[in-house]
Amino acid sequence: MSDPTARAEVPDRYRRAVVPHIMVDDAAAAVDFYRRAFGAREDFRIDAPGGGVLHAEISVAGSVLMLGDAGTEEAETASSASFASFASPASLGGGTSVTLHVFVPDVDALAERAEAAGAQILQPPTDMFHGDRTVVLRDPSGHLWVFLTHLEDVPDEELRRRLAASS
Repeated sequence: MSDPTARAEVPDRYRRAVVPHIMVDDAAAAVDFYRRAFGAREDFRIDAPGGGVLHAEISVAGSVLMLGDAGTEEAETASSASFASFASPASLGGGTSVTLHVFVPDVDALAERAEAAGAQILQPPTDMFHGDRTVVLRDPSGHLWVFLTHLEDVPDEELRRRLAASS
């Protein structure tokens, strides 16, 4: 693959994204973890009247993530039978169907910092066929994250060739 010190720009299609809103069992602790592990910045917080975090927004590598406590009375009251519950991965047996992708300048440094902060590395930083160096991890709340450092733009034909060769 390309020299990891020669960074390409993040593709335009990934610069603007749907803003994920995740639920956790201890949002204050999650914000602290994301700060230590991912270098997140807390941008906004509304504490729930009964305790906990009703809604918080953080920035991770310039991407916005919304989160809140799954167990706050306000969050539980806001849900109804017609909507998915405001549940954390732990309350669902530890599983999640969502994986959060974020492009960062140095995926190796982020992986090292995240593991030291308590993340479980599921795939160590690896140069992938699609032109990104990628790490996959699970945070202490059970959410899955893929952090990527874009190395090169790969034309469709070359992408298919590399994928076939990696199988």
